[in-house]
Amino acid sequence: MRWRHLVVIVLGPASLALVGGDPVPANAQRARTPYRVGVVNDAKAGNHPTMQGLKAGLRDLGLEEGRDVVYDVALTDGDPEQIAAAARALVQSRPDVMFTSGEAATLAAKTATPTIPIVFTLVGDPIAAGIVRSLAHPTGNLTGVSSLTTELVVKRLETLKTLVPALRRVWTVSHGPDPSSGVVMKKAVDGASRFGIEVVPRSVRTRGELDQVLAGIRTDDALLVPDVAALDLSAVLLEASLARRIPAMFSAELWVSHGGLVSYGADYRAQGAQAARLVAKVLRGARPSDIPVESADRVVLAVNLKTAASFGLATPRRVLFSADVIRR
Repeated sequence: MRWRHLVVIVLGPASLALVGGDPVPANAQRARTPYRVGVVNDAKAGNHPTMQGLKAGLRDLGLEEGRDVVYDVALTDGDPEQIAAAARALVQSRPDVMFTSGEAATLAAKTATPTIPIVFTLVGDPIAAGIVRSLAHPTGNLTGVSSLTTELVVKRLETLKTLVPALRRVWTVSHGPDPSSGVVMKKAVDGASRFGIEVVPRSVRTRGELDQVLAGIRTDDALLVPDVAALDLSAVLLEASLARRIPAMFSAELWVSHGGLVSYGADYRAQGAQAARLVAKVLRGARPSDIPVESADRVVLAVNLKTAASFGLATPRRVLFSADVIRR
């Protein structure tokens, strides 16, 4: 382990840092080489919400960008091949820690290195995805924040049924290679009966297969939208929902801000801020295997009243009172 991993930042009026146990002035501590964080996700730009949260979280912990930490951000445009290549390239540059968002990026980073610490976000089910074997005791070089996709799926169905009381059928569409989609689909199917709903699970690998699924959806059906970037699934399903007035439940408030009807899921930016604490522990020398995987701290229910009205839906008070974000 390199010497700089033994640096521990202590915030206080004395403005001292501990280096190897001896107090030194803060200006001396800042003279060291900044930590390097390699970032890989499926974003089309560098301002991904989890990245914004990470920077804010590390800043709150006293790690200023440029002075204490620098970020190597790989833009991959959501392309699986680019994600894998970006992960390999970042490993070659030997960052102090890698920060990933999404299952594809996390698995690519895991494949690229068994040694460089990896802190992940936006992973719906880390065990089902094959990222860690245990949440409490992750093995290897990974830890992070779970976005609770499998745990929240039944609540998503319940909210859809509350918004659309006459609802009888919900389509859940997933990307075939997504390793945790099977668990999500099973939980959706198992939980749907209590709401008098039939769940229609469909797995797609190509845009042509997705178009075939969309052709079979009726206007009195609804959609359970996955949290994956492959095939631009969320964007395509949002477009279909708005064009045909098909109620759709999304996994993140981002899509409600773009006109989606409703979402219930872990907040992207908050996951980045939460993961910042784990990144800081790693930079201080902790091993990922000693840091339990955390569940997302902030889960948000968002509803778009304008979209609801255009669909002819009256938003129940139960949903309004529970909503964290209301778009008008």
